[in-house]
Amino acid sequence: MKKGIIAKKIGMTQIFDENGKVIPVTVVEAGPCVVVQKKTTEADGYESVQLGFGDIKPAAVSKPLAGHFKKGDVAPKRVLKEFRLEDCSALSVGDIVKADIFAVGEAVDVVGTSKGKGFQGAIKRHGQHRLKMTHGTGPVHRSAGSMGANSDPSRVFKGKKLPGQMGNVQVTVQNLDIVKIDVENNLIAIKGAIPGPRGGVVFIADSVKA
Repeated sequence: MKKGIIAKKIGMTQIFDENGKVIPVTVVEAGPCVVVQKKTTEADGYESVQLGFGDIKPAAVSKPLAGHFKKGDVAPKRVLKEFRLEDCSALSVGDIVKADIFAVGEAVDVVGTSKGKGFQGAIKRHGQHRLKMTHGTGPVHRSAGSMGANSDPSRVFKGKKLPGQMGNVQVTVQNLDIVKIDVENNLIAIKGAIPGPRGGVVFIADSVKA
């Protein structure tokens, strides 16, 4: 990737383009992020920059992390994320990365953690059908159905779609367009929806497909 930033999801709204067409957008607060650490090929085997986002009280930081921030001579940050950029030489420890690294019209990939929905059945979790409601089907209308043969293979195959924890996983949404940027307030309006709740942390990088 050529550029990346840590952001906080503010919420969804809609804006109008010059033709009066409505565009649904998600507004994110992108940065300001500070470069906390640089990794080099000589020392670490690869090149990357570690960005920090969101202020946190020094008393709330663990001792190992406090030493990490002290080494870079930067204020403690709430969120750390490593970006393996094509050219890390342009950034140095202590540099500030803001929303203006992106431009209107660019395509980006957004990584976030989806909303947790708790333990759900096979119908809600995987979109399976329920059984018919007549002729004594119950009380298993919404059950997952047959688990497979009993004597052979005497087990449930891996990957079978069953009830379980739904949501609260990392989700990447690709190829979303940047519609508007407010550099002064570090706000970016991205077309469409991105994963996670309001206030959730997301990572934005230039699109791998564009």
